[in-house]
Amino acid sequence: MQKPVGFIGAGNMGEALMAGMIKSGLLFPQEILFSEPRLDQRERLQVKLGVKPVKDNPSLASRAPTLILAVKPQSVPEVLREMADQITPSHLLISIAAGVPLSYIQSYLTHPVRKIRVMPNTPALILQGAAALAPSSEATVDDLATARAIFDSVGKTVVVEEKLMDAVTGLSGSGPAYVFAFIEGLISGGVKEGLSRDVAFALAVQTVLGSAAMISSTAEHPAILRDKVSSPGGTTMAGLYALEQGSFRASLMTAVSAATRRSRELGQALQTPPDHSSPPLSQGEKA
Repeated sequence: MQKPVGFIGAGNMGEALMAGMIKSGLLFPQEILFSEPRLDQRERLQVKLGVKPVKDNPSLASRAPTLILAVKPQSVPEVLREMADQITPSHLLISIAAGVPLSYIQSYLTHPVRKIRVMPNTPALILQGAAALAPSSEATVDDLATARAIFDSVGKTVVVEEKLMDAVTGLSGSGPAYVFAFIEGLISGGVKEGLSRDVAFALAVQTVLGSAAMISSTAEHPAILRDKVSSPGGTTMAGLYALEQGSFRASLMTAVSAATRRSRELGQALQTPPDHSSPPLSQGEKA
């Protein structure tokens, strides 16, 4: 890994990555630089993590050979225009800007640059994230290893072709919201049947946490584990039957497909050559 690593933007996800790399021992705090327009955030991260802010984005590019683009999608044009001349073929540029294709990023750069597009998700904030990585044709094996090391420090990673990033957005990018809604439903069901909200909350959260850990540790298919707790004619089968009547699995599949489709629509808006005189992304949307 080429050091120092520079963060273009230091919001929630940027902070999570910095903290994860330091906690895992991947980097020392002094090996991390960042640019961030908010003074309070700069000062807070400097005290909390020991990382070092720089005065602006061009300065960051001139000092850090590995750059992580961690700004909102609508900020990408302005940021890249500002530092285009400072980003050279010697840089590795890792982007976590949701929905922004690598070709769009390259269109703002002066030189061909090694790039990797990453779709992380919010559990990275507690070092339990899931991230998919898509390298550009210029990226090397070492570049991909660098990116995986960074995102493995806050969770787990997979490598996909960039054309599959919309599906990744629909599944793991938006997935935490589906899980939160599922847990909310379990809690409400418990309260409906007489449990206190505190008890229902504790049982629902631990049930989902334990079930996910069980799948991860056993590597068994969810259907096999489901059958192991479903006695013929028992309570679990009655509950599963009710879920099937409500098209539970089909609804989840539809949700992933709808989010994938929306991600694709947002990405298609960036397929035309950019107008360098004004930011083409007037409205940003989170995954």
